[in-house]
Amino acid sequence: MKTNMKVEPIFLSEAQREVVKTAIVEVCDYRGYDLKAVNVRTNHVHVVVSAESKPEPIADAFKSYSTRKLREASLLGNDLRPWARGRSRRYLWKPKHVERAIEYVLYGQGDMPDFDD
Repeated sequence: MKTNMKVEPIFLSEAQREVVKTAIVEVCDYRGYDLKAVNVRTNHVHVVVSAESKPEPIADAFKSYSTRKLREASLLGNDLRPWARGRSRRYLWKPKHVERAIEYVLYGQGDMPDFDD
């Protein structure tokens, strides 16, 4: 992903991270995706989602909707592109693999999730 970057990386503030998380939840609600876990980091995002779709359009929707919401909240300038081209994805075929991915996203990032959501 780093090789695809044309500018210096952007680090998301707490406010920006919250907007991105909310945008991902909204995309899942609107498109009927089953959101299992989300963790928005300062420089990347982890999401576990179940959907009747390939992962590429899902990731693209997360990125575009998040960018739009950040701009609407005046938390990102029009000249900045916060996401690297491409995306990393894995197909999870077995329930134990989904459980492990959820565990990693929520607890394997060095912080504890917010249970108020």
